[in-house]
Amino acid sequence: MRRILVTGGLGQIGSELVPYLRDKYGYENVIVADIREPGEDVGPFVKLDVRREEDIIKVIRENDIDTIYHLAAILSARGEQNPQLAFDVNIRGLYAILEAGRKTGVERIMVPSSIAAFGPETPKNNTPNDTILKPRTMYGISKVTGELLGLYYWEKYGLDVRGVRYPGIISWKAPPGGGTTDYAVEMFYYALKGEKYTCFLREDAVLPMMYMPDAIKAITMLAEAPSENLIHRTDFNIQAMSFSPRELEEEIKKYVDFEVEYRPDYRQKIADSWPRSLDDSAARREWGWKPDYDLQAMVKDMIENLRRKLGV
Repeated sequence: MRRILVTGGLGQIGSELVPYLRDKYGYENVIVADIREPGEDVGPFVKLDVRREEDIIKVIRENDIDTIYHLAAILSARGEQNPQLAFDVNIRGLYAILEAGRKTGVERIMVPSSIAAFGPETPKNNTPNDTILKPRTMYGISKVTGELLGLYYWEKYGLDVRGVRYPGIISWKAPPGGGTTDYAVEMFYYALKGEKYTCFLREDAVLPMMYMPDAIKAITMLAEAPSENLIHRTDFNIQAMSFSPRELEEEIKKYVDFEVEYRPDYRQKIADSWPRSLDDSAARREWGWKPDYDLQAMVKDMIENLRRKLGV
């Protein structure tokens, strides 16, 4: 039975990954770690700054941890507002996690990467898994660094580090955390509240996206994949759907009257450096990846669940 630590466990992905892991491995076997105090009872919890290696080692040893899902990070848009903090948390924090894992004999560390690892020179359509990585944001730089560090620790120390490159993630359960694709969640809330939405990206800004159930499915599938099947390790493209803000708006309008104004801000420049779609054939071939949700299925499920959540 695994003993799992989820850093950044109160964030958008963590808040849904943790219940999934607890259902699979046992409630007491999954420890939430975050620098914030939880607003409610979240089960086994430790307050943890991932930049403090000695604290990480203490948590690992006291809780007999063998697997870490390292989700703690400063995301793209927030990272451009404070790049120094993004460097500190995303790069120094990851280094501390890897060193703590190496020193304590942790079996596996899952470190999600992102489409932010790509840059303006990367092919935009059906972006290859192995391609040029020259991001222009601190978040993207930290993700490339994370991919390379993870591979280094695997080859140098045998520390089993794995990761998927997440696209924008959409969820009805948890709020977004400061990313460039946050509009895709915000749009639903404004629509169901009957309010006009001002979108910070252009209406034609196509980006890869993924519904949260598929995001959870992907990282847990990769975590359990036989090591001998993996040619890649820390840098798997995963694709579910690609759409523009206008396409999402039109799909939402099938369920509710809705008005959107497009007023791009600094986040548009970030989006312009990212792919429109991804070639995820390596993930499909090496560990059987296949998404369950496309745009239409995602919007239908989001609308149904948010209506219940918001009571509208």
